[in-house]
Amino acid sequence: MRVLVTGAAGFIGYHVCERLLARGDDVVGLDNLNDYYDVSLKEARLARLSRHTRFAFVRGDIVDPAAVNRAFDRAPETVVHLAAQAGVRYSVENPGAFVEANLVGFTAIVEGCRHRGCRHLVYASSSSVYGSNAKLPFSASDNVDHPISLYAASKKANELIAHAYSHLYGVPSTGLRIFTAYGPWGRPDMALFLFTRAILQGAKLPVFNEGRMERDLTYIDDIAECVLRILDSPPALDPTWTGGDPATSSAPYRVFNVGNAQPVQLFDYIKAIEKALGRSADIELLPMQPGDIPTTRADVEPLREAIGFRPATPLDEGVSRFVEWYRSYYGV
Repeated sequence: MRVLVTGAAGFIGYHVCERLLARGDDVVGLDNLNDYYDVSLKEARLARLSRHTRFAFVRGDIVDPAAVNRAFDRAPETVVHLAAQAGVRYSVENPGAFVEANLVGFTAIVEGCRHRGCRHLVYASSSSVYGSNAKLPFSASDNVDHPISLYAASKKANELIAHAYSHLYGVPSTGLRIFTAYGPWGRPDMALFLFTRAILQGAKLPVFNEGRMERDLTYIDDIAECVLRILDSPPALDPTWTGGDPATSSAPYRVFNVGNAQPVQLFDYIKAIEKALGRSADIELLPMQPGDIPTTRADVEPLREAIGFRPATPLDEGVSRFVEWYRSYYGV
């Protein structure tokens, strides 16, 4: 199968590409290598992918019609859309970047799927869409009409756009609400990366909401496995659908949570990092940041029923693998 992966040089995109290539698929990667975070890390991921003869790279932006056409000219049968402007806190200060990448860019990719007859579009939504929902665990069947960041609003908009295309044009699409990804080759703006660096440097470790945070942490290999299994199982028309469940439709459309379903307290996360590093953190307690959610927890039973798999990597194991990679990559 030939698969187009947008955001191929990104954290999740890189791991998905590696898994696709390992099982024998041809992969077309599309990425603009923007400077939201260290470009050299993206280039290092890309260099590893480029060792595969079945990997072809198109450098370009998803908001650039010419770049999107070049990627679709490679005739992908399916698309994994992971390119996006990330960062809840970044969206508070730079909302325009999210409108451009996450709305205009997303629509360009769905349009490509529509006109090129792709069999399945799998795209990254986010656990942030649950916003101010108080009911736990978060279910994909819950109403999510109260986002508390522009990032979350853009991801919810992706789901609505995908549904419209599924309904109007028959584009099979599956949205994955991913809960806090972590692991080797991760993003430098995320907690595990920031905490590890701070501890090794002996710097203050900022802990928001004075540590009263819980996150459903999901190991990257588990996420990649879910993406591949979902990619191989496109949704179909459901003439028996009677409404009431936002995660399903009469159209070929589905939404799933992808999470570990076991929230971790922030201080326990820090303890796992301290254990893996063999060093103690110098903690600085700070107030809650705008756009943050205090607790996340995924209901993943529909995912398990659909693909026979759910994320389950233990925290200590996942953090240890990250720390091993971090020390090797940075030589510390």
